[in-house]
Amino acid sequence: MQRAKPLTKPTKQRKMLYQAPAHVRHRLLAAHLSPGLRATHIAKSFPVRNGDTIRVMRGDHKGFEGKISRIDLKKYRIYVEGLTREKVDGTTVFVPVHPSKLMITKLNLDDKWRKRILERKLKPQKKPEKALKKPKAEPVEKPPETVELKQPAVEEKGVEEKGVEEKGVEEKAAAATGRRPKKKVSQPRKKTKAAAEETGAQGAEIKLEKEPKVQKKRTKRKSAKKTEEGEG
Repeated sequence: MQRAKPLTKPTKQRKMLYQAPAHVRHRLLAAHLSPGLRATHIAKSFPVRNGDTIRVMRGDHKGFEGKISRIDLKKYRIYVEGLTREKVDGTTVFVPVHPSKLMITKLNLDDKWRKRILERKLKPQKKPEKALKKPKAEPVEKPPETVELKQPAVEEKGVEEKGVEEKGVEEKAAAATGRRPKKKVSQPRKKTKAAAEETGAQGAEIKLEKEPKVQKKRTKRKSAKKTEEGEG
């Protein structure tokens, strides 16, 4: 019986055994297979059935072998042919054995449904396919570097031709629209640091060469009032 969590309380375990349906009881009455059967059928344990030969592995009757004659699903006990005991009054009765103390040495395969179960277990179980690893990118070999010869004359011609073509296109567009083509304003070139340092040094030398200017003293003009007073 498959459960999400195993039962830990003894009271619940007993209740599960007492109230289990017939198909669950049949699974609980399973015994271990012998090493030979385990290798052939690839199964560790299997539910017992009438006609199976078993061997007692524990208890007072350890080592006894025989065929199963009867199975009690209500009490979870198995009865084997020849495994008996005498009562006080002299009568003989079968000894009940729990399936956990038994080992199956020979299976009864008269039932076709039982054969199918064993054949199904023999089939290889499909394992989940692992994700395919991406192949590592191989390093691409770079082609040998080739030295290109410079052709300044051809390039200059190409630049000039491009400039002429651009001018012709602008003139055509201006004629179509009736507007004059815009003149390109030549932007001043940016001076580099070396050029700026040279110009600064030249300016300093020129300033030193020039003679210092002589400041002339300004004469204060007499106001009109003072001149009138002086004359009077």
